[in-house]
Parts: sequence; structure tokens; C-alpha cells
Amino acid sequence: MRCRSGGGHAKKTISRHTAHVKISSVGDCLFCQIVSGEIPATRVLESPRTLAFRDINPQAPSHVLVITKDHYRDLGEAAQAGDGLVDELAAQAHQIAEAEGIAGTGYRVVFNTGSQAGQTVWHVHAHILGGRAMTWPPG
Repeated sequence: MRCRSGGGHAKKTISRHTAHVKISSVGDCLFCQIVSGEIPATRVLESPRTLAFRDINPQAPSHVLVITKDHYRDLGEAAQAGDGLVDELAAQAHQIAEAEGIAGTGYRVVFNTGSQAGQTVWHVHAHILGGRAMTWPPG
């Protein structure tokens, strides 16, 4: 599901036997607009399938988001792609932690999935946070 210009979000319908994918435009998606360059972002790291950039409202001294370049609504949808994409997001999160100098002291990776978890942008993304002590529970 490639990010495209236009209306709503990509939708996926799964039957008992065969997965059917309906691709609709996602031009109103903030992160798709960052991928396309329509909206600027401070890019940190990029791969053919992912993009990492600094959060505009950082919650820690180091706060970077890693997103997929293709549009997946949330972590569950990205995991159902079944092609190693979630592994790639996790590997890139660790690369960012190393580059930010927080891998040795500790960092947190957060996927907010659904409105009650705090997801506000409906495009899968991981928050990589570090550079300070984290508390538990997180919220």
C-alpha cells in the first residue's frame, strides 16, 4: 500500500481464505506527506522502506520517530504484511539509538496502537526515546 494523494486511509479486508487489499488514497496522512516531501521534517535515517525523523514535540532529549514509507494504519496492519517490515522498524530503532548515543544507557521504543493507547497519527510509527531516565508505568 503506497502512500498516495487524495482522501481517506488505506483499508484492508481479510476473508477466511484470502486476504484482499483495497488501496485508497491517503493524501490527508501527515506522515505520507512527510515521506513525499510535501511537509518538511528533520530526517535522521532513511532506508528503502522506512524513514526516521525528529519528533516536533519531543518528550525526551532524544525523540525520533521511525515510520514506514508505505501506508499501514498501525502496528497490527504492518505486522500482517508478513515481509519483515516490523523487524526492519526495530532494527532501525536500534541504529538510531546507537547514532544518538543512547543505546548503552537505555532507550524506549513505543508503538501507540489505537486511540486509547494515544495514537494520533494513523500511520504506523515507533517513538524512540532516550537521554533521560524513563519511569514505569509509562502513562
